[in-house]
Amino acid sequence: MKLALAITTLGASICPPLRTLMSINTPKEIATLAIQAGIAKNRLSVFTLLILGVMAGAFIATGFLLDIHVIGTMPAEWGTFAGFIGAAVFPVGLIMTVLAGGELLTGNMLLLPMARFAGAIRTAGVIRNWVWVTFANLIGSVAVAYFFGHVLGLTEGVFLDKTVAIAHAKINADFFHAFVSGVGCNWLVCLGVWIAFASKDVVGKVVGMWFPVMAFVAIGFQHVVANMFIIPAAIFAGQATWAQCLPNLVAVFLGNAVGGAGFVGLAYFLAYRPAPAQVTADLELALHKTQADLAPAAPALKAVND
Repeated sequence: MKLALAITTLGASICPPLRTLMSINTPKEIATLAIQAGIAKNRLSVFTLLILGVMAGAFIATGFLLDIHVIGTMPAEWGTFAGFIGAAVFPVGLIMTVLAGGELLTGNMLLLPMARFAGAIRTAGVIRNWVWVTFANLIGSVAVAYFFGHVLGLTEGVFLDKTVAIAHAKINADFFHAFVSGVGCNWLVCLGVWIAFASKDVVGKVVGMWFPVMAFVAIGFQHVVANMFIIPAAIFAGQATWAQCLPNLVAVFLGNAVGGAGFVGLAYFLAYRPAPAQVTADLELALHKTQADLAPAAPALKAVND
């Protein structure tokens, strides 16, 4: 009897962690969630896109700024290990974007096309979102480069050599190589976003995003929003020009679009083909449930305001 009780107690102590480990969404479920996210983003107002887009651009720039400060004064003898350490801290930008809330162009290059492939939104909606989010991301990234990088000198002084070296490596790449690098980058970034959908808890989402983003930075692939920070940082230091910046951003933008929409979005849509009607119905149900959950709190909030 005591043995049976001990086994039961042991099983109870083991089962919760096992249930936690199984608290994930399957790839087929992720496909549906990704399409729902694309539909929801398509419904955002321009005002909301601009606010969240500026935030996301600033988050990615802050991650890159942290990267430079970690590796900027490391000994040259450390070689690629120094690059790995920098890559290990860079993902904080995407983590803040996903968990705190933000509209990031490279992630939207996965989510909006998936909703379009499912027939849930129109092509004009994808273009609208990308245009406004690109503009907003640029503002956020350049603002960090100017105020934190140039005014405070956080990308200059002892960090200038590293800033310029990274920026020149990007702008010196020809169109084709920058394009291919952009494909590789957003293939990994969007896989990070995809894996984040797999987890139902914060820790799982962080870990899921960290590895692919760390990999793209360590490899040296090009990310259009990150380049909106590092190249202007070199420009503000007088080490590059806007004429050098634009061709790079165009090539990397196109590569990121192919990597996100094609290598991840289209591939998984063709593999799992969620039913558009069911996806839309599930989203509407979730929206109504959220509104219903918030409704009882409205009188209480009004009372507090009064």
